[in-house]
Amino acid sequence: MASFIHLNPVARDYTFKAPRGVERGTDESTVLAFHQSLPSYNETTLHTLPSLAASLGLSHVLVKDESDRFGLPAFKILGASWAVYRAVLSALEANEEQNVTTAATMSVADLGSAARDRGLRIVTSTEGNCGRAVARMAKYLGLPVRVSVPGYMNEGTRQKIRSEGAEVLVVKGSYEDTIPVIRKDAEEREGSVLVLDVGLEGYEVVPKYFVEGYSSMLAESEKQVPELTGGKPATHAIVPCGAGSIAQAVVQHYKGAERQKQHGSATVIAVEATTAACLKASLEAGESTDVTTTDTIMNGMNCGTLSTLAWPVLSEGVDASVVVTDQESHSAVEELKSSGTMAGPCGAATLAALRRVCVDSRARSELALGPESIVVLHCTEGTRDYPVPS
Repeated sequence: MASFIHLNPVARDYTFKAPRGVERGTDESTVLAFHQSLPSYNETTLHTLPSLAASLGLSHVLVKDESDRFGLPAFKILGASWAVYRAVLSALEANEEQNVTTAATMSVADLGSAARDRGLRIVTSTEGNCGRAVARMAKYLGLPVRVSVPGYMNEGTRQKIRSEGAEVLVVKGSYEDTIPVIRKDAEEREGSVLVLDVGLEGYEVVPKYFVEGYSSMLAESEKQVPELTGGKPATHAIVPCGAGSIAQAVVQHYKGAERQKQHGSATVIAVEATTAACLKASLEAGESTDVTTTDTIMNGMNCGTLSTLAWPVLSEGVDASVVVTDQESHSAVEELKSSGTMAGPCGAATLAALRRVCVDSRARSELALGPESIVVLHCTEGTRDYPVPS
């Protein structure tokens, strides 16, 4: 790989403007209120790493720790719960205007009862955390769920998905290979509700709900940062990028018109595995570009195709794409562990990316990383087993 960093200067002047009309998004306060209504809602911790910040010449480095979200070890339940909720509402034939209104008031119990009366089921594909999260929300609703997974997924991860009451369908090949299988399953069986977190041609409404769901994490973080910085907002956000949904959510939040009005725009850095750098390849090509992936300990980022919904936002709003190796991610896992944050490789990759850009003089200058910088690392998953890279 010629370079591990791709700078995207067009993002400096980017402002995300939420769509209007029937395509408009749901405001963050409505989504947060929904999450607060679910069993065991918790606001996750924002850790501060003052020694690391000092060593890198930054004002603050903060870690949004998603290692325990609704009792699950990852952020995915935020997007999955909202997406399943909205998708089931749609399947019950509420029109879009009713769906937006009802989403603020209809209880999960009432929705589940109506969905069971109609014989609905949930189907999805996953590389791990997302499938388990979808299954958890299906459990809340009392609905059956089928999850297709790639053949390379280890049995321990499959069992965790089954522990939520899901049927697991193992598909030979990559994550991308599981999607047509589960789409065909949904088409052939009446009452199936397809829930995927990646935008595909002809399938972009439900992925939009995933992106909206992640806004609760960002709303929490926006409130927490000033409490640790003497009232100052974040200036930089680093986020993992697989198919792109969480990165899209981070761009939309930190470069949204309302946030810019209150706090100014923040610089957004996306991190990918060297083995699955489809965003970096797409930015370099100027168009969404697929890549062939190989195994990585950063399983949740092992995606060779960007969401069609995410690409337009990422292409204009991500300030830099940084790729990191498995060894760098593992080292970051160990470093965070030593400071009390129990991260998995995908979450720790954000720290690896920060270290990489801080030692690159051009990237550091272009991204305005300096003594006034307040950097939030979105640590999207908790600790898990993985083969330690040699």
